[in-house]
Amino acid sequence: MAASGFAQWGNDLYTGRRSYDIVGLRRRWYAIALALVLASAALLLTKGLNPGIEFRGGSQFTVSGARTVEQQPAIDAVAEVSPTEEARVSTVGDDAIRVQTAALSAEEVTEVRGALASAYGVSEDEVTSSFIGPSWGKDVSSKAITGLIAFLALVTVVMTLYFRAWRMAVAALLALAHDLVITVGIYALVGWEVTPATVIGFLTILGYSIYDTVVVFDKVRENTQGVLEQSRSTYGEQANLAVNQTLVRSINTSVVAVLPVAAILFVGAFLLGAGTLRDIALALFVGMIVGTFSSVFLATPLEVTLRGREARIAGHTARVLEARGVKAPAADGEPAAVGTGTGPTHGATRLEPGHHLGAAAQPRRRRTGRR
Repeated sequence: MAASGFAQWGNDLYTGRRSYDIVGLRRRWYAIALALVLASAALLLTKGLNPGIEFRGGSQFTVSGARTVEQQPAIDAVAEVSPTEEARVSTVGDDAIRVQTAALSAEEVTEVRGALASAYGVSEDEVTSSFIGPSWGKDVSSKAITGLIAFLALVTVVMTLYFRAWRMAVAALLALAHDLVITVGIYALVGWEVTPATVIGFLTILGYSIYDTVVVFDKVRENTQGVLEQSRSTYGEQANLAVNQTLVRSINTSVVAVLPVAAILFVGAFLLGAGTLRDIALALFVGMIVGTFSSVFLATPLEVTLRGREARIAGHTARVLEARGVKAPAADGEPAAVGTGTGPTHGATRLEPGHHLGAAAQPRRRRTGRR
């Protein structure tokens, strides 16, 4: 029963019998998105990110087969050798401890290995050490930035050529920036180390977000083709219909994508203690949720706002609304109400039988027979 009800709900959204005024309420989504972005930016400026040893460089020790996984013995062991050195200690699995410090000399490395072996009751052979130079982290950072710039440039060019509208590319880039800033802000809030796996997660969510946005924009382009040649609905209403028609698909895709990532995050990271899985899973988990929000509530509303400033779109919207006896739209091209066309609507609206908001977007039936 629940499945059939969900299917009927999705069918009603696609045909236009039920519609949510997502585009019409875009100022609300803008306010929510702006608040989240500002909060994330504040976290980045005040708390900042916690770069991993791959980016800051230093010495790393791993104690295998430890009798206890308490962190204080490792902190005390490092303090015995270098009282001014601050150790970062984390648990790896059920019986391993990872200790990270700043760059130590060869003598200090040997002393720390012995101190850790004594603290956890293992032989020195069970304590491995490695040194990571900061130049490697700088190389990773520069390549990540280069990859990000190349990705954004390609997205801009491809979307502009494919949709033949630079406004869709701009709206998609703004949505991507929103996703990236909020995801990085969550990382700053949690305080987990930023590792190369985290960077990979950041770049991956950009691809996921743009994919979902392109699907919605493709439907927007289909619905708004020839919109100026009819007077039943405005550009904003047809774009809003496209968002509703792809809403079920966005929800299904997000749920299918988030569930395995959530399993990796909560099972693989917290229960099994896999640090690498945790780093990439958190970025993916947050990014996919935020990306779904932006593709539904930001990308298309932003595109409608930009298109609403065109003279021909604004003029067409005014004519359609005047024919309905509705006040002309605001300067930003605020669309008419979704549904009956009698005023702003909130939430879902059911249209009267035979009145489909997406009538102009439905495929035209080919006439047969003689005229």
